[in-house]
Amino acid sequence: MQWILDTFNTNKPIIAMCHLRALPGDPNYDAIGGMKQIVELARKDFLALQNGGADAVMFSNEFSLPYLRKVRPETTAAMARVIGEILGDVKIPYGVNVLWDPYASLDLAAATGALFIREIMSGVYASDYGLWDTDSGEIARHRARLGLKDVKMLFNIVPEAAKYLADRDVAEIARTTVFNNLPDVICVSGVMAGASTDRAILKKVKDAIPGTAVFANTGCKLETIESVLHIADGAVVGTTFKKDGKFENFVDANRVKEFMDKVKSVR
Repeated sequence: MQWILDTFNTNKPIIAMCHLRALPGDPNYDAIGGMKQIVELARKDFLALQNGGADAVMFSNEFSLPYLRKVRPETTAAMARVIGEILGDVKIPYGVNVLWDPYASLDLAAATGALFIREIMSGVYASDYGLWDTDSGEIARHRARLGLKDVKMLFNIVPEAAKYLADRDVAEIARTTVFNNLPDVICVSGVMAGASTDRAILKKVKDAIPGTAVFANTGCKLETIESVLHIADGAVVGTTFKKDGKFENFVDANRVKEFMDKVKSVR
């Protein structure tokens, strides 16, 4: 797809996650280290991802656990500061994801110049965070109000820790999401961050919407990425790039390079 090549400078891009540590207002925020520490840790992780060869990066408040469905202003403001302070080092395409708030994600994109966002923007779910409702029409209008028509929209239709409330087949969900919302990408996830995306579901979704990009959203590993990219148009990768492949650890540049070398050999 031409827009993927234009945005990421490659086909089948790997979007690496830069997970920001707990922010002001979050239960696990380190008030002693403060924002200065968060910025420096984010810079270190980002540079490991970029220097390791990742095609793009997505900044996310991954350690703002437990997540909110409507985040508070201090979260968006803190993320904007972090990204703003390290932007001078950024040489690859970047996007943002404010968990789990598409409006805040768009606000952050407007403030930072991000090229894409990823969020839950359609459907109703029973989740660990309660009843999870969305309003895709209002989200689209918020995007228009901010003048972000060129910001790509990555729709996660199989969100972690949640299940679609209606008993609908995933292929049907994919088709109607594409028809009703015109997403740039449909993302397919495992049950939580780091959990493998079911390749049978990934193929089912791709077969249902051959004209729309489909990305594997979680759990891509060195030993599985070739088979994933045989189906998917790209992937979002976070936990695999961290030391020992553990969610809570920092990025290991050697793991990034090994993974990206494998990707380059198969795409």
